[in-house]
Amino acid sequence: MSARRPYRSDVSDARWALIEPVFAAWRARRTGPGTAARVHDLREIVNAILYVNRTGIPWEYLPHDFPPYKTVYDYYAKWEAVGTTQQVHDLLRDKTRRSHGRSAEPTAAVIDAQSVKTSANVAETSQGIDAGKKIKGRKRHVITDTLGLVLAVLVTAASVHDTTGGKLLLDDLAAAHPTVSKVWADGGYQSSILNHGAGLGIDVQVVQRPRTKGFEPLPKRWVIERTFGWLMQHRRLTRDNEALPQRSRAVIHWAMANKMSRELTGESTPTWRIETDMDARTV
Repeated sequence: MSARRPYRSDVSDARWALIEPVFAAWRARRTGPGTAARVHDLREIVNAILYVNRTGIPWEYLPHDFPPYKTVYDYYAKWEAVGTTQQVHDLLRDKTRRSHGRSAEPTAAVIDAQSVKTSANVAETSQGIDAGKKIKGRKRHVITDTLGLVLAVLVTAASVHDTTGGKLLLDDLAAAHPTVSKVWADGGYQSSILNHGAGLGIDVQVVQRPRTKGFEPLPKRWVIERTFGWLMQHRRLTRDNEALPQRSRAVIHWAMANKMSRELTGESTPTWRIETDMDARTV
């Protein structure tokens, strides 16, 4: 690791130890022209990706004490394409579940969708309008376990109905996590998703909102709302900035990897609140 001043988004030694074997194995498998001269430290590449993920800056605004932004993005794109990013995410999810006394594979899950605005570099063909929420952009269809950890994610145009995206997501869930037999959803999902889930051996149950006024956490479903809150701590996710939907999916995996690795090592997630001298005097 280079002798630069650390950023708050950098991985600690303990966090790097959790994920370094995956990246080392990826590099060891690399062959062909140019792969012999391995100039850049993989840990610094990861630090640069997390810096963009956490701060939300464009890639070309990456500070100069990181490797060149084009190099960082090249690693980011390659890791997404070959599944390395998801491999790291899934490894940390399994470790997090076990740290909570759960088995690595869940039996129940929660499904929901989140519509977000897009930036100017997203093609019109890759976005749409969520008529219900009046948002033009993309929609993140997400399934989590009962701890709020992501099991499957699909990014579509915001115009894609929750039920349509949900069916595709249930297909992914059944293939990747066949132990899941129960999924909770909100009232926005149509009855056809129940039938689709039944065909996959999954009991999909709709949790209706209470008729009382005021905020009230929905049973079972509140965990995925908290997951969306975790994602929003990463400014790259406050809107969809990625030209390709699969890269948007990778940003979510990086954000969750950041969250889970901090939890596993007992490190707090830095907030955006700036401590001032006035704060110090009032403590």
